[in-house]
Amino acid sequence: MITRLKGCPVNRALPAVRLRVPTDEDALAWHRVFAHPDVMEFQGGRSAELSVYEELTARQRRHDAERGFCLWSVLDGSGQVIGFTGAQPWERSWGPAGEIEIGWRLGREYWGRGYVTAAARMALERVRGAGVPRVVAMVDARNTRSIAVTHRLGMRLAEVFRTPAARPESQAAAPREGHCYRLDL
Repeated sequence: MITRLKGCPVNRALPAVRLRVPTDEDALAWHRVFAHPDVMEFQGGRSAELSVYEELTARQRRHDAERGFCLWSVLDGSGQVIGFTGAQPWERSWGPAGEIEIGWRLGREYWGRGYVTAAARMALERVRGAGVPRVVAMVDARNTRSIAVTHRLGMRLAEVFRTPAARPESQAAAPREGHCYRLDL
């Protein structure tokens, strides 16, 4: 079966991807592929330390064991880690507290090829299989690429939030508008 991108000027097949529970080694891969400033533009503006990804991948392994879903590593057709997608509980005090958020992040060199859409669709099927009835996606209002992905996934804008101020040393210190998209599974 060939899946086509909806909403694209050219109707093209989605690339082959695989999802896996992140390994210890994936922390280094995530650190490497997310090092580009464009990737981190809406995540505080700069790359995180390796220790952040080591903790994140360990937490995702726990989420998978406890809930049956997590942020999975996305692998391209050759088995190369190119990013992550998946779901986890929204744990911040603002926004859709207590809901399950789907998210994604890819290395800059993989943008615009359909990888996120292909991987996120697989993630949605896995999350549905784990019994989750609905997901949200929290997206910075300026992040047009991610907003387009939410539309391709069939998500609809449900709420608008003002994000709290980020770390003072961050480029993104001021509060911003965040869009909450929802999808019933």
